[in-house]
Amino acid sequence: MKKSLLLLMAVGGLWANMSFAETPTEVRVAYSGGSQVLMLAKADGSLDKALNTKVQWVQFASGADALNYFASNAIDIANFGSSPATAGIVRKLPVEIIGISGVIASYERLIGKDGIVNIKDIEGKRVGYPPNSTAQYALEAAISVNKLDRSKITLLPLRPAEMVAAWKRGDIDAGYVWAPFAQELEASGGHQVFATKDLQKDGYLIYNNYVVRKAFAEQYPDAVTAFLRVHQQKVDEFKNDPERAAGIVANEVGAPVTTAANTLGGLEYPTLAQQGTADWLGNGTQTTDSGIGKALSKTSHFLAGIGEIRKRDIPANWDAAIDSRYIREAAAQ
Repeated sequence: MKKSLLLLMAVGGLWANMSFAETPTEVRVAYSGGSQVLMLAKADGSLDKALNTKVQWVQFASGADALNYFASNAIDIANFGSSPATAGIVRKLPVEIIGISGVIASYERLIGKDGIVNIKDIEGKRVGYPPNSTAQYALEAAISVNKLDRSKITLLPLRPAEMVAAWKRGDIDAGYVWAPFAQELEASGGHQVFATKDLQKDGYLIYNNYVVRKAFAEQYPDAVTAFLRVHQQKVDEFKNDPERAAGIVANEVGAPVTTAANTLGGLEYPTLAQQGTADWLGNGTQTTDSGIGKALSKTSHFLAGIGEIRKRDIPANWDAAIDSRYIREAAAQ
């Protein structure tokens, strides 16, 4: 009896230790300062509850900053654009894409001053863009598909806040940027000329993605799955009551409600179930030929073309860059 009790205690202790090991003491989630559905989870603490641990929210200004955080092992999961994520993967950062937080539609757009009526009118003008971002990718793609003479456009790499300042000083004539900075340009005499959604007909899939440190995902797979379930819950909350969601997000990020509503509504949200198919992350067997795999190929060759990465570094396939098992498990649950 005594031996049985000791054995039971030992097994119980082992189970407790395994359970403890599967729950991180803290999860560091990086996000941009803009409005996004994930802010609903920050506001109500639901992500902390779902992960059963403390969430440390780390704010960054651009995708390039997110890559630096990953490189220094300062974050575990981040929500940022497909272009910098692709650059990080090609540069062999130990990260992988686990989900799509939103497909960029009107969230990022080209804002122009008087005299710039269509995309063709940026020839002969000074155009600002955030370097190493989806906005830069969209701007370059727009120049290409519309057959503009790039040599006639003065392209100026500027961080979003710097772009707003340059606009107000009269240093630039147009800017390709995301909300809330796009609204700031519009409020200062600008108007929308082009939106990223306009590129979809030309085969460009530009999106924001959830990226995770591989070591974290391998150690805490349940936490990754739970994170993605919370994302879907917050997308559903937004869709069920956009006004209420915009109010909460606006309060969380310190933006006007109209700006939050515009931003949240400027993204398209594929469901978890959709993301685990060939159209998106794939079902685990056709990763490179999946929608995101093809987007990575297209984006990486674009980045190589502008000198952001080296063409010889682009991998032969994207099997190590995309992991759809977490999204499929989250969808099944």
